[in-house]
Amino acid sequence: MMTSERGNRGKTAYSLRPFTRLLAGIGAIMALAGCGGGGGHGNDSPPPVEELTPPSITLPQASACPASITTLPANVTCWTGRDENDAYFWVVKPADWNGKLVIHAHGGPSLGAVTEQRAIDDLDRWTVWIRAGYAFAVTSYKQGGVAVLSAAEDMAVLLPIAVGLVGKPDKVILHGQSWGAGVAARAAEVDSALSKVKPKVDAVLLTSGVLGGGTKSYDFRLDIRVVYQALCKNHPRPAETQYPLWQGLPTKDSTLSPNISSRINECLGLNKPFAQRTPEQQQKSTDIVNVIKIPENQIQSHLNWGTNHFQDIVFNRLNGRNPFRNDSVYYMGSHDDAWLNAEIDAMGLRYAADLDAVMAFAKDADPTGDIAMPIMTLRWIDDPTAFVELANTWENTVNKAGRSANLRQLYARSPGKTHSYLSDAEYIAVMEALLDWEESGNKPSALDVAQRCAALDAKWTPGSCAIDPSYEPQPLSTRVPAR
Repeated sequence: MMTSERGNRGKTAYSLRPFTRLLAGIGAIMALAGCGGGGGHGNDSPPPVEELTPPSITLPQASACPASITTLPANVTCWTGRDENDAYFWVVKPADWNGKLVIHAHGGPSLGAVTEQRAIDDLDRWTVWIRAGYAFAVTSYKQGGVAVLSAAEDMAVLLPIAVGLVGKPDKVILHGQSWGAGVAARAAEVDSALSKVKPKVDAVLLTSGVLGGGTKSYDFRLDIRVVYQALCKNHPRPAETQYPLWQGLPTKDSTLSPNISSRINECLGLNKPFAQRTPEQQQKSTDIVNVIKIPENQIQSHLNWGTNHFQDIVFNRLNGRNPFRNDSVYYMGSHDDAWLNAEIDAMGLRYAADLDAVMAFAKDADPTGDIAMPIMTLRWIDDPTAFVELANTWENTVNKAGRSANLRQLYARSPGKTHSYLSDAEYIAVMEALLDWEESGNKPSALDVAQRCAALDAKWTPGSCAIDPSYEPQPLSTRVPAR
């Protein structure tokens, strides 16, 4: 097999185009022959991948694990390469492999060209699975940007690569984190590309998930752009090119605002303690916090996303059309709501969406909930990035698809939680409960999982189990104005 030097970290990355196409062909042949999938789906499983791979196919050789990752257990085996679409991947198998494989859909999304570091960062963040005995596979995706179905298709490429390297697993779990939870939700749907790959995914774990779909999850980022501009009038400045804020930036290639933080600090003084800001800065910051309902330390992050991600969505995905609207929203929570809404009107910051753009965006970024396997979600109740109320939207989506029996949602309280990571014990407890459910058919209660976590607490992260079995999220409209 040919290899190609990628010049990345001094390693050779192997192209797997023939390998993945071979597996796709094998899957099609078995389907025509009436063969079943593997991974715990019956006794008619296909032969192990290594038995199907002809001698001419060379998989990547074991590679040195990333030196920057210090939490990998001893005696793990790592592989790295680039798939047929030039996405980077890492696959890791622990010496005490429990026979189960986690394929991971990472969050973000990252903009621009894909990098190996993106995959390494997520391998580093999720060594908990490897430490618990699971094999783990992650992809950088083949492209950056807010392209959900494209990333979901990358999971279908990753799975056979991982199986070819670690061996045929007993179970396959699809794990999606943050924006990647939306990717995993789309990848797990019954008619997805991943559903046609062998072995089949057995269960789905979605953590800190942005699961309202693009058409609902991002509304508040238009709101923060609008409210911020009404108060601060510097993004854009009056002397700069004026543009509708739903564009993110005025053109596809614009770098008009490369340093948003300087503008925010100029207006709000977020780089100073609250007491050292001017009264005007204090009031504006308080207004944004109260209207948008986010902590002050999240203002810059959401303005960044509402700038750069909106630019990607509008110009790279929707041919310049607008999928966002706020024309019916009356903003509330400031020290003077009448003035704020009048100023928004006077500045022309009300926008109506293009219906075709909304439909195109939904087709890519809105999960259908049509998932025919056990799904568990876990999120932090106070998550300032993926609002807990999105869980209510996701539940409604799954119910509408007729799959409510397949969903169990779980919620964790403070302290010590972040959007990016909750705790080892909580993740392990949820994963074990998910696999028991898949195996037995008995759906666990939230209390069952909380008690399981408490039993694991001492081994993993003492004092970190904070699953609240009684919590029920409110509708998203209680936090983000409906439109």
